[in-house]
Amino acid sequence: MSPRGEVFVLGGAQTDFARNWSREGLGMGALVRETVQATLAAARVRAEAIGVGHVANFLSTRFTGQGHLGALLVDADRGLWGCPSSAHEAACASGGVALMAAMADLESGRYDCALVIGVELMRNVKGEVAAQYLGAAAAVPDETDGVALPWPTIFSEMGDVYAARYGLARSHLVALARNAFSNAKRNPSAQTRHWVLEDAHFEDNDRANPVVAGRLRKHDCSQVTDGGAGVVLATRARAEAWARAQGQRLEDLAVIAGWGHRVGPLRWREKVARDPGEGLLFGHVAGAIGDAFKRAGLSGVEDVDAIETHDCFTTSAYMAIDHFGLTPPGRNGSVIDDGAVLWGGRCVMNPSGGLMGVGHPVGATGVRMVLDAALQVTGRAGATQVANARRVATLNLGGSATTAVCTVLARGPRAHA
Repeated sequence: MSPRGEVFVLGGAQTDFARNWSREGLGMGALVRETVQATLAAARVRAEAIGVGHVANFLSTRFTGQGHLGALLVDADRGLWGCPSSAHEAACASGGVALMAAMADLESGRYDCALVIGVELMRNVKGEVAAQYLGAAAAVPDETDGVALPWPTIFSEMGDVYAARYGLARSHLVALARNAFSNAKRNPSAQTRHWVLEDAHFEDNDRANPVVAGRLRKHDCSQVTDGGAGVVLATRARAEAWARAQGQRLEDLAVIAGWGHRVGPLRWREKVARDPGEGLLFGHVAGAIGDAFKRAGLSGVEDVDAIETHDCFTTSAYMAIDHFGLTPPGRNGSVIDDGAVLWGGRCVMNPSGGLMGVGHPVGATGVRMVLDAALQVTGRAGATQVANARRVATLNLGGSATTAVCTVLARGPRAHA
């Protein structure tokens, strides 16, 4: 990536994902307002200085009846009056796609500073209703008619494919779940930070850990969550000016050193059928990761210190292991057994707690991942900090790994040279 194409993260914020906004009598406007105000404050940027705004959201029109979310930025801060803005939808990868659009705006030279937020309200309806709404990211009606819980069903089948091709030990999925919920305990914004989980909650215990669908139990699944996350992005020239004004060095900022964005077909079985042999399940997902690594100048995952990946279910976390190149296809369990991807390992997966532990407000997830990665590489991740983290990768997925967005965050403009 050339210096001209560098995109820096000036700062960002996340709401408390444990909150239930509808119980507080608050709606989408309030969520956008709090997310915007917290993000601008954390980045120490005035609303009037924002050149362009991007909002990520999946299903606000279904969950809340509110559309036209780009305009809510102006309602959030009148300093954004007249600022061009747009909303982006790519299922659970909405946040990643909004970030791609904002980066393109900056790299093209149209603007030099962008506000990106992701927001979702999901806890204002019953769980079974939310599950049906979320089915819109699958192939409707082929993958949803007569299926009470489309996503646990599909991601259980992902585990079935691994089991059929290579074998899949239940203990490996349990270890990934334990890692996520344990890491979330250290995260002051995580939805599950106060949950009390005992061994029974991870065992085949139909009371403490009931089956949700197929091979997936309750604590194999991410959460239904309300929340927002935001970041302010800037070009190198703008970041240099900002750093001088703040008495900081450009080298102390996080930079998006590389990115990848690829999309496969909507139907789950069509993607898997493309490679029925013993290779990776999703070539386009590995391709997005490879694109990000190449743009960042990395030789491979060995140059990455941590990963924020899309663990909507333990099976998707498991899948990410070989797609990132941490193991050959199907040998994912080896880096779980030796602890390499667990807390304290050489490439920690989801030090934040991931979607299972932090929560999964769908439109916010991709933005939250980049925010957490930026905090890691600048040494500001608090109790979730990975020691000496220099480069952190993110993988944001939409649908049944249909849309894949990968980024590599590094510290300073020379961190990836």
